[in-house]
Amino acid sequence: MVFHKKPTTFIGHVKVKVENLQRSIEFYKDVLGFDILEQTSSTAKLTTDGKTSILSLEQPENVIPKQGRTTGLYHFALLLPTKSDLANIVVHLVNNDIRFGSSDHLVSEALYLHDPDGNEIEIYIDRDPSEWRWEGEEVAMAVDPLDFETLLNNVVPGKTWKMMPAATVMGHIHLHVSELKKTEEFYVNGLGMDVVNRYGAQALFLSYGKYHHHVGVNTWNGVGAKAPAKNSVGLESFTLVFDHEEARKHAVMNLKQIGADVLEENDHFITYDPSGNRIELAV
Repeated sequence: MVFHKKPTTFIGHVKVKVENLQRSIEFYKDVLGFDILEQTSSTAKLTTDGKTSILSLEQPENVIPKQGRTTGLYHFALLLPTKSDLANIVVHLVNNDIRFGSSDHLVSEALYLHDPDGNEIEIYIDRDPSEWRWEGEEVAMAVDPLDFETLLNNVVPGKTWKMMPAATVMGHIHLHVSELKKTEEFYVNGLGMDVVNRYGAQALFLSYGKYHHHVGVNTWNGVGAKAPAKNSVGLESFTLVFDHEEARKHAVMNLKQIGADVLEENDHFITYDPSGNRIELAV
């Protein structure tokens, strides 16, 4: 997965807010197959390999349900290692009466479902990059029906879904934003991403290293949508992992040049996109 390891900048971690931590832990463990790496009374760091956390849960004080028509999380996306993994989790979800949607995006094959609080999760596999179709600087993507018949031919006989594969990574994140012009400037001129697909005037897909997207942004909750309350279910933050300290310093400099604030908190660098989505800048 060359797009999700150094020297490429990638999304290493996502933290979401939930109403009931124990209920969410049961879902992410029993349904999706994560393990707990660390847990407190209000947080849980989840892992697939027993060593690193790609997803965390947080139950804020005085938490309120997910708010509609706001900026924030559209979905976070878990990238599985193989097609047989995707086929096996389809069987697992069906056997456990878990509702899910699906799509063929040309570059990938994806499932969509929600956690108990309505946080949307994409679970997907990539097609080989040699199969992606580039038109100049943009990669072709679509929302086509998923071919389940072909996918399920990849089910491994006798193998049932028990755990999320150890090599699962955080593939990308897709965000609701309030507008696109300043958002594009922030992610391109500030964080150094490339726009790799424009979905009309409603969405942008951005990436490092010619991936189909590490970040998607859209205005589907309305142009001018407000940020949710801090204690609302939804996105708390996501983490960008840079190759080395100089790369992070360069991003910090560029962010400041376009007027974005960068805060340093206990050796952590924090910034916010124009819609208030919190981003941690890590090395």
